[in-house]
Amino acid sequence: MNIAYILNSYPQPSHSFIRREIRALEAQGHTVTRLAMRAGDAPLVDAQDLEEAAATQYVLRAGAVALLRASLHSLTADPKRFFGAVKLALDCGRRSEVGVLKHLIYLAEAAYVVRVCHAAEASHAHAHFGTNAATVAMLSQALGGPAYSFTVHGPEEYDAPRALSLGTKVARSKFTVAITSYGRSQLARWAGPDQWDKIKVVHCGIEPARFPAPLPLPDSPPRFVAIGRFVEQKGQLVALDALADMLKTHPNAHLTLIGDGEMRPEIEARISALGLEHNLTLTGWVDEARILSELQNAHALLMPSFAEGLPMVIMEAMAAGRLVIATYIAGTPELVQHGRTGWMVPAGDAQGLAQAMRVMAQSDGQALQEMADAARLRVLERHDVHTEAAKLAALISD
Repeated sequence: MNIAYILNSYPQPSHSFIRREIRALEAQGHTVTRLAMRAGDAPLVDAQDLEEAAATQYVLRAGAVALLRASLHSLTADPKRFFGAVKLALDCGRRSEVGVLKHLIYLAEAAYVVRVCHAAEASHAHAHFGTNAATVAMLSQALGGPAYSFTVHGPEEYDAPRALSLGTKVARSKFTVAITSYGRSQLARWAGPDQWDKIKVVHCGIEPARFPAPLPLPDSPPRFVAIGRFVEQKGQLVALDALADMLKTHPNAHLTLIGDGEMRPEIEARISALGLEHNLTLTGWVDEARILSELQNAHALLMPSFAEGLPMVIMEAMAAGRLVIATYIAGTPELVQHGRTGWMVPAGDAQGLAQAMRVMAQSDGQALQEMADAARLRVLERHDVHTEAAKLAALISD
């Protein structure tokens, strides 16, 4: 099959799951045309992301003239269809937070996407996230482009389902993908019951080959790692408060924060205020090899998020044979089993997070290793990217 992937900004360091899915489809013999509206705004440090950037066509780089020509071509080829797409764009724009003008720009982007899809002989388009990429996929189908599907990750889509016209996007899609059963339930809230059968669960996946037999848990004072964008929903400030609490009983505990983002000044200020400089390392964004190395040096991943879909870093930590301490939100409890593969705590509860960290630090080493082994087995059974990509391909070809 020839599949067009429609994305907003790609590649991004935090969107490695898209890259893995695309490459897994290609490994299974499918052709994938990468179409992003724009390049990502975060610096690319991973060689695979740099390769993806070179393989991606950027719609807005084509320029306004090319988008206008594509729109005029759609108008003259089938005026009735074109004005139907205009009406769809206007309807979605009126409901949205970004307005009608933005949706008319999405329409022009969609017209350009149609031409690229036809040239590539793409029989299907798949978008990631239910935001503007899914809008462009939907509008391109309305203009005569291929049938589309899209993967909803959360939490942003669940914060504004009406403004994003999620129900309309589901109804017009060939199928819609949720990455967890929780996500499927949230989509069912905004789609009519007659549409529920087309909402499928396809997990984000990891590459098992990247995670050979894991190293034993470190024989050292408790070491934790937290990975993610520095934004409010990731809860890093709660992790810092928990670390400060943990140090009262385990003064040699250490936390490595991997990532970067708009909240870095607040995070650095909290580190200073709590006096955590000797127990904490900030790395910035690093490549996948460094992430694996940091996981191997840690006992557990901290995931103190307030809102998520199902974080890839949880899967990666479990595949690396590491424990997870995460919050009871969204799809996380579908993977992390409290007391068996890690610990679950209420979101926003720094004391609860610190207590889970202490429980881990005070547990018998053999018991911890058995938990880590169980975590690895569970994620490899549920989140093999090759298995999940085959599920997606089967839905596309059905």
